[in-house]
Formats: sequence, structure tokens, C-alpha cells
Amino acid sequence: MREIQFREALREAISEEMRRDKSVYLMGEEVAEYNGAYKVSQGMLDEFGPERVIDTPIAELGFTGVGVGSAMNGLRPIIELMTFNFSLVAIDQIINSAAKMMSMSGGQFPIPMVFRGPTGNAGMLSSQHSQNFENWYANCPGLKVVVPSNPYDAKGLLKSSIRDDDPVIFMESELMYGDKGEVPEGEYLIPIGVADVKKQGTDVTIVSFGKFMKVALEAANDLEKEGVSAEVIDLRSVRPIDYAAIVESVKKTNRLVIVEEAWPLSSIATEISYHVQKHAFDYLDAPIQRINSMDVPLPYAPSLIEVILPNVKRTIEAVNSVMYK
Repeated sequence: MREIQFREALREAISEEMRRDKSVYLMGEEVAEYNGAYKVSQGMLDEFGPERVIDTPIAELGFTGVGVGSAMNGLRPIIELMTFNFSLVAIDQIINSAAKMMSMSGGQFPIPMVFRGPTGNAGMLSSQHSQNFENWYANCPGLKVVVPSNPYDAKGLLKSSIRDDDPVIFMESELMYGDKGEVPEGEYLIPIGVADVKKQGTDVTIVSFGKFMKVALEAANDLEKEGVSAEVIDLRSVRPIDYAAIVESVKKTNRLVIVEEAWPLSSIATEISYHVQKHAFDYLDAPIQRINSMDVPLPYAPSLIEVILPNVKRTIEAVNSVMYK
């Protein structure tokens, strides 16, 4: 099977859906003439023209609002945000319009649109450009929140997100756009809300999503050399969460470690911990461990970034803790 980059998988998903459905269009900063800030939309202006690949001013609130209005009128916009840090400028349109419109209209106005772009740390970008908002948006009913970890999942999940009749927050990572992975040439869809067991195991369950799946899998591989069999689950979406997959795994392994980039308070890891203790308490042989970013704004210095973010060492220590090693 061919290997393509994460950005190429996203480009294929968008292009295929735009060819399939003329109501789909892409709008955002630098998506057209510049071929996208991260080259996801490279070549799309030439194929689809300026009416369907639309450059915007630096005005997230404005063009997000235009997207919501167009979705109310039958189109399927894909709104690219150069980073989800900038989505704070547009959060009123996302939360108070897109997420609530179906309910407020008594079902008359579905909002079939996708908000997509990178989230989280991407290196030396400091506090205002390194934040995670997966748990923020997952808190809001009316939204779906998807966070893929590899090119295969990215393409299948993005196609499903574009076809979904609800607004979808689709979160990527600047550090993953160049990642390569196997992606079939034929069409496929991955349903939103279904987790994937990336590695089978019997001793401990490690749950993660997005780019920190790399940390989870590397830790699991290192643990295997020490005789610890870790099952690794990729959530793929954090609203909805595939609770059943996590609970069934914990019933088998009796231990749970959750790796997540976001700050600890009100994190996805917190929600999972609550659900597991409610539905699998009698199966737990140790307290659940969370590995989050430390509870501080992310600094600029690489040495401090390394200390603050989750990493393989902290994950292995957490696993050893629940194993009482």
C-alpha cells in the first residue's frame, strides 16, 4: 500500500468530497493563493476555482460566521483555522451559533460544517500559540470533536466529518503534517465515535489520541521489552467518546493510564477516569493515572517544553506505578 503524508491525506479527503458534492467548499486564511499555511490545500484553487477555495482576511469571527450562515442555507463549508488558538476569536460563532442552531431552530437548520486546523504545541511558539482546546469544545453539546493520530485515520475521519450533518471540530497538529502512513487509494470512511485498539495487551490499558499516540505507542513498545504488555487505545474522537472500548479493555487489563496534552483540570482524561470508576470500578487493581501537561502556560524554551509536556518517561513511570513496580 502507498505511503503519503498526513497533509496529503487531508488534501485527498477534501478534494474527493468537493468532487463528489458541489455544496462543499473550503474557506480560510491563505487556503487559496498560498496553497494553505501548511500546504494542505495545495493545487485546490486551480482545480476548484475561487468560488470554492476562498481566501479570507485575518478575521476569524467574520469568516466563521459566513460559514455558519452558508451551512444554514444548504452548503457544507470547511473552515480552516490557521491554529485553534485563533478559534478563540471565533468561539462565539462556533459555540453560540453552529453548535446550538439545530436545537434553537427546532431541527429546521442543521449545520453541516467542519472547523479544522492544528491544535496544541508545535515547538517554540510560546504560550499563546501552543494551547489545547479539545476538551473545551468537547464540553459543548451540538459539536463533534475529532482528533486523528495518523494519515489513514485522518482521511477516513475527515471524509465522514464533511458528510456529517452536525458541526465537527477537526483537530490536527503542525508536528504531524509531514508524517507518512499507509493510505488506500480507494474510498473509505471511518465512523466518528469509534476508538481503535492500536496495540493489543493484557497488563495495562493506555488511552490517548492525536499526536500523543506516538508517546503512548513508544512507551508501550519500551514496556514490552521490560515484560509489561500494554494495550493502547486511540480514541480518534473526544466527542463522542467510545467509552465501551475503554471499559472493555480495563476489564481485561485491570489498570488504566491516560496520556493527554491538555491541562489536567476538566480534561478528557478526567472525564474518562470518572466513567471508568463508575462502570468498571470492581475491575480496577490500581488507581487510574493521568499524564497531562503541567498546569502552566507553555513556555518558549525547548528545555522547559520538554519538562511540561507528557513524554515517554512519565508514561512508563505511570504504568510502573499502576503495576506496583
